[in-house]
Amino acid sequence: MRSIRAAAVGAVTLSLALAASACGGGSSSGGGSNDSPKELTYWASNQGASIEVDKKVLQPELDKFEKETGIKVKLEVVPWSDLLNRILTATTSGQGPDIMNIGNSWSASLQATGALLPWDAENFGKIGGKDRFVDAALASTGVKGQDPAAIPLYSMSYALYYNKQMFADAGITEPPATWDELVEAGKKVSGGGKWGLGAEGSNLSNNIHQIFVLAKQRGADFFTADGKPDFTSDGAVAAVKQYVDLMAEDKVVAPGNAEYAQNQSLSDFAKGRTAMVLWQTASATFKNMGMKDDEWGVAPAPVQSGTPGSGTATNSMVAGINMAVFKNTDNIDGATSFVNFMTSDAEQKILNKAYGSIPSVEAAQTDPAFNTEATAVLRETLADSAAALPQVPDESQFETAVGTAVKELFADAAAGRAVTTESVKEKLTKAQQQMPNK
Repeated sequence: MRSIRAAAVGAVTLSLALAASACGGGSSSGGGSNDSPKELTYWASNQGASIEVDKKVLQPELDKFEKETGIKVKLEVVPWSDLLNRILTATTSGQGPDIMNIGNSWSASLQATGALLPWDAENFGKIGGKDRFVDAALASTGVKGQDPAAIPLYSMSYALYYNKQMFADAGITEPPATWDELVEAGKKVSGGGKWGLGAEGSNLSNNIHQIFVLAKQRGADFFTADGKPDFTSDGAVAAVKQYVDLMAEDKVVAPGNAEYAQNQSLSDFAKGRTAMVLWQTASATFKNMGMKDDEWGVAPAPVQSGTPGSGTATNSMVAGINMAVFKNTDNIDGATSFVNFMTSDAEQKILNKAYGSIPSVEAAQTDPAFNTEATAVLRETLADSAAALPQVPDESQFETAVGTAVKELFADAAAGRAVTTESVKEKLTKAQQQMPNK
């Protein structure tokens, strides 16, 4: 995804969706399944610099699909701040799209509603088979051991983007590889209205992505092996404190970033206000914001020490967008045909080039467009040092509860209130008490 993966889940809870496990979205075209309606509705997530950019990217491809199949696809690009709420509402009301994009970290939670089409061997056969897809992308499509609830569309990972001129002016010759080096570099460039690192302190899901990685680097996680929340372990607490301390103690993140939730940190980076930003697949966004390719560089996201890898050297979550089909659509064949089209080798190249992301289909990755400096870092990270967020039914509540705790801690830091190990643990304890499987 261009940016956030579900900021502000909102008041609609997954429990409502679970109560309506037999419900789902469906085409508004009417006619019933035997009439093979020639229209599908598609909710696309906002991947580009704006909704208008997405429409310009997607509409020619939807027109191409209509020309090939005779099926018209009605497109709506839904902002990330609204997407999960609208999906959950659709699962309870039965009024929704035929096909939709979802953040891959939601796959297990939405799978638990029972509203999504399972991708069993027969359905995978309709789109060329499971083996076409990258293993890392398939790992974030639902609960392990069950048929996937969604199909990978765009693959992404986090990387460290840095302003080359700001680094040069500060005498920094290499991008930081560890967190200590990042803080050191951040302090060198900070001052005179400029800051070392941008953050999205009010973006719940971005908060989760960052602290998930920092916990992994300490050998910790936020869920036990049997799927129960474990938010207050020493490693989890330390991970949250380290992230918030980038503002509270290290002072390389501007206090105003505590209120950021709509990609303002990317705008600040593009305007030369900050020297670094940790982001998912940002190259296309920077271009749309007016930056030239030679103005910024990209490097693997930091680790505690050494080099990125697996286990405690994890430096990214497996980011990405999946496509899901509501199983009560009145045109299953048309919907699966559309998924087949969007995940074809040709469309994977077109769409991922447009968004600066990585194809989820292995064959499409051979295109030279995905061997640039920026995409090479992302590909290597996905292959070697990224881990999937927990694919558990309570994942979306985790994003809300813990993401909010981190948001509140950033607010404390911005206001000059102390952020201590005790205050972090208190916030995480409160978050865990909100979980259904506490």
